[in-house]
Amino acid sequence: MEFDRTGIILYTIEYQKCVQFYGNIIGMNKMFETENLTCFEFGNSYLMVELDDEYDGTLKESERIKTCLRMNIQNVKKLADKLTEKNVDVDYQEHSWGTVAKFFDPDGNLCAFKDSEKFEKQIADFKTD
Repeated sequence: MEFDRTGIILYTIEYQKCVQFYGNIIGMNKMFETENLTCFEFGNSYLMVELDDEYDGTLKESERIKTCLRMNIQNVKKLADKLTEKNVDVDYQEHSWGTVAKFFDPDGNLCAFKDSEKFEKQIADFKTD
């Protein structure tokens, strides 16, 4: 399988503090941002810092999912269907900002496919602002 880009998503409840840390303290270059996520250059990959909007305060710290291994691809639906055919549970979602398919590896790590086209558009739109 060939990926267009790969990235790590860091889900955080301390969103603003993490954005300041990675941007101002570490000095990472911003690729784009929205209200609740900021995407930084991370070598040949990207680090997306995103507000954990699913955390309701009731989970133990050890039960929270804090990272996601992201793979940008051309056809999310096609690969999501292939995973489903191999008995992998897939959470396929279509949004205005793009299409994702989330799934877990055998060790419980969150992984996701993301459509390349809309991701690259977010970067291009940010650079023209």
